[in-house]
Amino acid sequence: MPTQKPTPRVDPLTMEVVELIGTVVARYHEEYEEAAAEHALTGAQARLLGLLSLEPLPMRQLARKLRCEPSNVTGIVDRLEARGLVERRPDPNDRRVKLAAATAQGRRVARGLRDSLHFAREPLAALSTAERESLRDLLRRMLEA
Repeated sequence: MPTQKPTPRVDPLTMEVVELIGTVVARYHEEYEEAAAEHALTGAQARLLGLLSLEPLPMRQLARKLRCEPSNVTGIVDRLEARGLVERRPDPNDRRVKLAAATAQGRRVARGLRDSLHFAREPLAALSTAERESLRDLLRRMLEA
């Protein structure tokens, strides 16, 4: 007979923190979708473009980062490529692999998207450097657990 782990009791403070995190995430996603729409992009297209503005990536790695199927990534890249925001190029380390990369125009659009995300930036600006570092460290610990 398998032993079951005891279910941890959820205290009111934990529930409040969970709800606050959920509210922050929901507001961030809402603002991100609005910013994407201002550039005639879907949220998925904007997220992919944001990743590619940092560095060219193979399709499989993009799919992992976006937590979706590689075939979905192909469609998103196709649409961004048709708009001149993304291009495919051979991987210099393995010519069999294609990298997706943001074009100069794509990097400008990604920068515009980042600059328009006030909700994510403005509340954090009200925190001191030490508070932001503490928040960062706590979030990292949560993700590593």
